[in-house]
Amino acid sequence: MPKRKAAIAVGGVAALGAAALLLPNANASQDKASGAAGTARTLKAADASDLAAQLQKALGDALAGSYYDSAKRQLVVNVVSGDKNVIVQAEKAGAAVRQVDNSTAELQSAARTLKARATVPGTAWAVDPRTNKVVVTADSTVTGAKWDRVQSTVRGLGSGMATLKRSAGAFKTFVSGGDAIFSQVQGGNVRCSLGFNVTASDGSPAFLTAGHCGVAAKQWSDSQNGQPIATVDQATFPGEGDFSLVKYDDPNTQAPSEVNAGNGQTVQIDRAVDATVGQTVFRMGSTTGLHDGQVTGLDATVNFQSETDPNGVDTVTGLIQTDVCAEAGDSGGSLFTQDGGAVGLTSGGSGDCTSGGETFFQPVTAALQATGATLGAGAGGQAGAGDQSGAGTGDQAGAGDQSGAGAGDQAGAGNQSGAGDGSGAGDQAGGDQIGGGADPSATAGGEQSGAGNGSGAGTGHRSRAGDGSSSLTGTR
Repeated sequence: MPKRKAAIAVGGVAALGAAALLLPNANASQDKASGAAGTARTLKAADASDLAAQLQKALGDALAGSYYDSAKRQLVVNVVSGDKNVIVQAEKAGAAVRQVDNSTAELQSAARTLKARATVPGTAWAVDPRTNKVVVTADSTVTGAKWDRVQSTVRGLGSGMATLKRSAGAFKTFVSGGDAIFSQVQGGNVRCSLGFNVTASDGSPAFLTAGHCGVAAKQWSDSQNGQPIATVDQATFPGEGDFSLVKYDDPNTQAPSEVNAGNGQTVQIDRAVDATVGQTVFRMGSTTGLHDGQVTGLDATVNFQSETDPNGVDTVTGLIQTDVCAEAGDSGGSLFTQDGGAVGLTSGGSGDCTSGGETFFQPVTAALQATGATLGAGAGGQAGAGDQSGAGTGDQAGAGDQSGAGAGDQAGAGNQSGAGDGSGAGDQAGGDQIGGGADPSATAGGEQSGAGNGSGAGTGHRSRAGDGSSSLTGTR
């Protein structure tokens, strides 16, 4: 692709139809609080995320998590009962303070116990700051002695420390098909989604996608039977993350920092942001299009059934847990905020876009830090991405104030309608659907079919109070 714009529009779909709709930004101004100590400020979701990062840096493990209350538009921070100094500091910063029983250290200890005793394929756990507990999820494959083992471990932690719930589906990586990217391997085609265009540390154009995609295949094309246009430079899966850095073969490739939202509309991506529980987010994937939901947990551990070892497990840590739907083919696709913040890369989960389920995402900030890449041409601050400095404007946020584009609150007020049924159009569903698991190469060639074709996805609309604006709508 000499000197022409990359054919792959980040995280988008070439023929999405009417499944996505962009509206003008609204309620761009932030409500002002009185500034008095103890008065929780009214915040947009992006500002709440920044405040959470600042408080985490200042107070560390004295905090027991935080979340965004979208109804009150406030950041709520958990503080172990009796720590008055921390309470005063958090309230002075403008957060609403809730006193809880379980400290960060105790919650982390519970997670370590689960890792040691309940690492069973089909399980996942993450801290839910809204309940101040570790929430353990077991999918439909966890039965018999495995279920007893997980249940016993959770009970041993105590009802005040952990809870156990069932997922109707089965945890799997969503390999198969934003815009689809393809690779030919022995036995057929592999299809994934491009997440975000970035600039590699050596200045070359590249993109981020899921790590299990980069492990499955080395070279990638923007068409099902086309010539490779990009080559995997780094890939992590399983282990501490699920991300790949893929460099375009042509160093003159122009890789725009944007997400294709369908119908010729795009969302400019100007920074990476850390996820906040309660935050409204959008996911783009070539199988199911645009869908939205909320962040439900952070630092999640997911135990996928290994595709290479019938008795093995592929454990991935440090993921974002959400209630956004996804299906086979959405792996690697972009998770982002309405106002241009890159949040995550689609990893895997359970369910589909008809019945719902849990979906897990690789944090973009961690992927940038690990690979040394910057978003697009480096415009905007790379929040939480260590000491990386973009080549363009914006500060390296980390825990400080973040100034990116912020017109309007992040995703959510009003009806999340998203006209259309999410089924896509034309040849959107082309390519092979990899039905699940970490090894996409096991699927033979042929057309994508079945649950992964996106049909029926997005039926029914969702209304959400959100955080005060509605410039991007999607369906669940």
